[in-house]
Amino acid sequence: MAPPTLWSRYKLRLRRKRLLWRGFRSRHKLTSVQNNTRQIAPTDILLFATVRNEALRLPYFLQHYRALGVRHFLIIDNGSGDGTVALLTDAPDVSVWHTDASYKSARFGMDWLTWLMMRYGHGHWTVTVDADELLIYPDHETRPLPDLTKWLDAREQRMMGAMMLDLYPKGPPDDQAYRPGQNPCEVLQWFDAHGYWVQRQAKMGNLWLQGGVRARCFFAKNPARAPTLNKIPLVKWNRRYVFVNSTHNALPSGLNRTYDETGRSKVSGVLLHTKFLPGSAERARQEQMRKEHFSNSALYDEYYDAVAEDPDMWSPDATRFTGWQQLLDLRLMSRGDW
Repeated sequence: MAPPTLWSRYKLRLRRKRLLWRGFRSRHKLTSVQNNTRQIAPTDILLFATVRNEALRLPYFLQHYRALGVRHFLIIDNGSGDGTVALLTDAPDVSVWHTDASYKSARFGMDWLTWLMMRYGHGHWTVTVDADELLIYPDHETRPLPDLTKWLDAREQRMMGAMMLDLYPKGPPDDQAYRPGQNPCEVLQWFDAHGYWVQRQAKMGNLWLQGGVRARCFFAKNPARAPTLNKIPLVKWNRRYVFVNSTHNALPSGLNRTYDETGRSKVSGVLLHTKFLPGSAERARQEQMRKEHFSNSALYDEYYDAVAEDPDMWSPDATRFTGWQQLLDLRLMSRGDW
């Protein structure tokens, strides 16, 4: 891939400044519900997320990331009506902001997160994820995030990339039973081990990974529209940084180089995607009506229609999920020299 020209670098700097300005302006859309940020210590690992009606997932989500070493959660609630806010404000290590503004108009929540990360994330290692994403990486049960970030700091590596891996049950999601606080992997026991493709984007140097069960079940006729699966969930944040398209890519563009460039692979993780818990069909119907999750929602009507039918995504080629070592063996994550 040819190195970027001076003009292309200049345009990316302008884009970064515009996105930072959007984030700064968006602060007026946020109302503080519970602000415990005074307790944040300089070395604390912080988690940032925007949520809506996630009372089902949040108990285990908080448990998982606390066990990984997250010390404070900075959460934006976008108009939940299911008890999400009460659940979050019951926790002393959580700060909560509320907004009823358009998720889509705020770059799918990224403008709001940009402001919070500018305000509170500078100098911290940060995890930026959705409520249905559980980050794992090699040895995560015995070597938590403080160990990993210390190791990354020693190598002057500012980020770690991850693949979003869709998990699904055997049988329709609504036929399953799940209780808040339960590990979703006990219900979503299967994944596609193969059927992925990747290309490198010239503009910002990021990867574009697609495939898996959603490509197989919902985008077989048009795989180019399948969801993007590469993300950058872990970053040593600087107030001059900004995510561009969700956490799929970022500026400055050096943050996107999460892959091998010098013959030595970098450590990477996996985001276990727990989208297909019971209730995913009704959620798809609601989001199709709201039209807040895609820049051109009409193009994804067939996708929403298919998810709303509560399909059985399992196939005889499905692989039962057993843990991070399995994903390492399948080369869906990398150890590097970690």
